[in-house]
Amino acid sequence: MKAAVLNSQGPLGSNLLEVTERDVPQPRAGEVLVRVSACGVCRTDLHIVEGELPAHRLPLVVGHQIVGHVEPPGDGAAFVGGERVGVSWLGGTDGTCAFCTMHRENLCDAPTFTGYDVDGGYAEFATVRSDFVHKLPAELDDVAVAPLLCAGVIGFRALRVAGVRPGEHVGLYGFGASAHLALPVLKAWGCRVSVATRGEKHRRFAQERGADWIGGPLDRPPLALDRAVTFAPAGDVVIAALAALRKGGVVAINAIHLDQMPAFDYDSLLWGEREIRSVANMTRQDARDFLALAARINLQPEVTRFSLERANDALLAVKSDDLDGAAVIVP
Repeated sequence: MKAAVLNSQGPLGSNLLEVTERDVPQPRAGEVLVRVSACGVCRTDLHIVEGELPAHRLPLVVGHQIVGHVEPPGDGAAFVGGERVGVSWLGGTDGTCAFCTMHRENLCDAPTFTGYDVDGGYAEFATVRSDFVHKLPAELDDVAVAPLLCAGVIGFRALRVAGVRPGEHVGLYGFGASAHLALPVLKAWGCRVSVATRGEKHRRFAQERGADWIGGPLDRPPLALDRAVTFAPAGDVVIAALAALRKGGVVAINAIHLDQMPAFDYDSLLWGEREIRSVANMTRQDARDFLALAARINLQPEVTRFSLERANDALLAVKSDDLDGAAVIVP
């Protein structure tokens, strides 16, 4: 098979991913072999490639928003050959730690992450744990559903962590692959949505997706927010969101990597039972709930396709914010 392989971490600009031939992986007990039809490109992939997340193993095939079909014979306990499935960032848990037994598997002490601990989807085939594979709604095609498997699910979890209730005023800080999928969910819940993001192109995109108010990354909406989710990996954006909250409001930080949290004034920003919460990974139930909702509201991401040979270009496009929506690799 062909695969885009990361051999060493470093700044993009050079072609860090090498498209090469390697043997098709063989599934072990409890795994299935998936023929990849699409794989979404996530900013976490960029953090791994550039070393902001230290390597767990090299060489590595990154990519954790995988759509494909189970190769025969499949796993008789769960999937049959030819069945269409999706794979996300959380690729396995130990099932025995305190967090797993409390049904908080996203906080597992010994997790396995797709495209980080095990090879992912920038390839023609991938092996995955069959109990961490998701059945996909028929209403959404391969390329459309790929970005939903991480950008969509983690954005949905962020709304849950923020405690969003129908009809509330919610701020989205940053407007890329994840936020543009969260906005139509909020609209389906009858929420007012304010978007604060950099770049005129992203602000136009937010307007096209139906935002009620749009401003710069540190601008304050004219009405106080009930909840806010920050998608930009920048601490000053978290402070801007906190400053826009009503008393008792919540900011959820949806970032696996954050540059730094600047000092801020407690009395004017955090006092009044305002809260800051971090979003860590997702659970399989999050994925099931979100995929069902996405099918119900016909959630359609904005997608730019890249061939496997252009995997480096796809990562560069994500790094430079040169896209509306998501990048998807189609082998």
